[in-house]
Amino acid sequence: MSRINGFIGRRKFLRTIGLGSLTLTGITGCSQLVQKSDIFRENFDVINANKALKILLAGNQRFVSEKNQHPHQSKSILAKLSQDQYPFAAILGCADSRVPAEIIFDQGIGDLFVVRVAGNVANDITIGSLEYTTSVLGTPLIVVLGHERCGAVQAALAKKTASGKINSIIAQIKPALINVENIGDNAVLANIKYQMQRLQSKSPILEKLVKAGKLKIIGAIYDLDTGKVKLLS
Repeated sequence: MSRINGFIGRRKFLRTIGLGSLTLTGITGCSQLVQKSDIFRENFDVINANKALKILLAGNQRFVSEKNQHPHQSKSILAKLSQDQYPFAAILGCADSRVPAEIIFDQGIGDLFVVRVAGNVANDITIGSLEYTTSVLGTPLIVVLGHERCGAVQAALAKKTASGKINSIIAQIKPALINVENIGDNAVLANIKYQMQRLQSKSPILEKLVKAGKLKIIGAIYDLDTGKVKLLS
């Protein structure tokens, strides 16, 4: 199988990004080539970005209302997904311990491809991960998820120099804050939009998928007090 849901297959993807056959073994060990026989495959085939977003928002509403269903978290689901994965949405979120994507969206094993890093920054590592899930696994939706009172954004606003490698994170947030007024959560919103832009400007693969209508990239902010996820306009 060379193509998955209209997306390039793993081998072609690896050739595209310049990885050799030795690397292929390591990466495919994370998830074997998908098979169409599984019920998850059948469900995934009808998922598009809009439907994926509806599923996420419905799950978040259940979380906020304390009516979680905790789907796809049984041992039988684990067995079905032991060789394959079909995440219907990808989340570029902050590493903050209070923003666990699978919980706040009430999803389970294999539902989400989650990439978390302080400040939900779009750097080479996070972009590469998102290129993989969209180009190889066929995930149709990326949500850049920020949150209120983000420590990484606050650090980027501060005049003091942080220690160690924290500065490398701050450097990837500061450009988003140059023209921000009334700071507060406006800075968080500005950073979300900036990282959304970087996903396409730094990745020809993601940009091509968006232009082809095979991928949608949206921004959202998580309310630490209510648990509500709100989409950016």
